[in-house]
Amino acid sequence: MTRGFIERDGTGLHFVECGSGPTVLLLHGLAGESGEFAATMTALSADYRVVAMDQRGHGRSTRRPMDLSRDVFVQDVVSLMQNVSPGAPVHLVGQSMGAHTAMLTAARRPDLVASLVLLESDAGSGSERDAIKIGEYFASWPVPFPTRESAQRFLGDSPIAKAWTGALEQRHEGLCPRFDGDIMVACIRHVMEPRWEEWASVQVPALVIYAENGMFSDGQKELFVGHRPGTQRIDIPNSGHDAHLEQSEAWIGALSEFLGVSQTAAQQYLLGES
Repeated sequence: MTRGFIERDGTGLHFVECGSGPTVLLLHGLAGESGEFAATMTALSADYRVVAMDQRGHGRSTRRPMDLSRDVFVQDVVSLMQNVSPGAPVHLVGQSMGAHTAMLTAARRPDLVASLVLLESDAGSGSERDAIKIGEYFASWPVPFPTRESAQRFLGDSPIAKAWTGALEQRHEGLCPRFDGDIMVACIRHVMEPRWEEWASVQVPALVIYAENGMFSDGQKELFVGHRPGTQRIDIPNSGHDAHLEQSEAWIGALSEFLGVSQTAAQQYLLGES
């Protein structure tokens, strides 16, 4: 894995990459970071150049950016795509908030996107109470943690908890998360605004993947997939919202199969445009 940085309007954006070939760009969810996709990147790297981005406010990117609008997240992704894959469209993959970012990017810039994969996503939903609960949860973390073992005891042994523990940043006062809770709350408030028009306008081949025990009801899943004709859907059994960590083999299998198909679909789409 190699690391890279780009800067856009004073905001630093960190990414990691490996492999060679057509580019796949991975976007993590709220309070996540690029390291969550290490297994995915390794699995795809024989056939693809795989890039995982720390979205603003997350990971090693600028921790407290001034702008947290959905539009600026999209602009960040556009800048990175143009940097890592100039002249060639990218396969854009996102989970949760990252899926929402990916969907809006594909709607805005179909010329830069070869295909779209959304894990655990809808057009935008939630309430102010949901945002408050997220803030209360992150505020409850007794940071800094003195050791990773103490962090693991507090956070638990779920796959996402292990990812958070592994990503903790060593500071002189102890181990701290690579995000601030108030920034996470501000981010998710923007994601809650429904974007049905943008979703319906996506032109590229699209796959939506849901976890059997994820955060969306059956009705929400059917509404989202049905709103855009031609959308493919796969469900991953025995998994929760973080299916890419909980059932990584099934996730990687579904993603790999779709990318193999969407390569051809994207080429046909581009030939039709030329």
